[in-house]
Amino acid sequence: MGMRRSDLAVEAREIWAAEEGGEPAGVTLEKRQRDGFPAEVVRVTTQAGARAIGKSMGTYVTVDLSDLLRRAPDALERGARAIAGELALLLPPGGGTVLVVGLGNRAITPDAVGPLCLRHVLVTRHLVEELPQHFGMLRPVSALAAGVLGDTGVESGELAAAVVERLRPACVIAVDALASRSLERLCRTVQLSDAGIAPGSGVGNHRRALDRETLGVPVIALGVPTVVDGATLALDLLEGAPVPPGVLGERGRDLFVTPREIDVRVADAARLVGYAINLALQPGLSWGDMETLLS
Repeated sequence: MGMRRSDLAVEAREIWAAEEGGEPAGVTLEKRQRDGFPAEVVRVTTQAGARAIGKSMGTYVTVDLSDLLRRAPDALERGARAIAGELALLLPPGGGTVLVVGLGNRAITPDAVGPLCLRHVLVTRHLVEELPQHFGMLRPVSALAAGVLGDTGVESGELAAAVVERLRPACVIAVDALASRSLERLCRTVQLSDAGIAPGSGVGNHRRALDRETLGVPVIALGVPTVVDGATLALDLLEGAPVPPGVLGERGRDLFVTPREIDVRVADAARLVGYAINLALQPGLSWGDMETLLS
């Protein structure tokens, strides 16, 4: 797909279509509304389609949450319910423990969505096991902040695999930061996928993947784009201008652009995703109940 890169399947499809002049075979697009928010569903159904857009086979749902930045009334609750509704469709049938893995580096703001999200996830496994008379109606949920290889000396995927081996969860929900090709999508969209995720993908530092093949259980990925690759941004800003082939080379590949108020946006995104996970896993809880339990 040329010089442009994106972790969002909907954008990868757009890039392929623009560069190749058509629709990639084995990739379909569906547009719908979820609680008033636009959602785009990309399904990669063949290996040829996967190679064309550089994404694994599976379903990718991108929810546009621009209303949140405009602080529209009830936007947080509606946005969380929109993501929860899409997440519920990807969850495997039945109950069982769910392991939520927060990927990323807490010390680097654009990469902190995963670990910050865990602050807003209702961790219930210990309560359900120790006090079933009070919390037996809740689904068991555990959380893991995997950290980064430079701090722990352990790959996120290795750590997640060890915990999965011990807990035997019904599925894993992995939360991470992503890269977009568009400034307009930064911290305004959430991508959900049943194809798993590669930690570090948002900054081009792909590590061992977390997916059904590596963990042995279904893995649902939730990602929030927080950065744009420098070379990709330059090409998009120069759209329509004559740019000689290869003029950018590899320049800009180590540069990532992020919004000025990234600390606020990442905090908001982490809270939104955490609340959405709670609503999807604990459908019997009201919004008020959830906020009370998290306070």
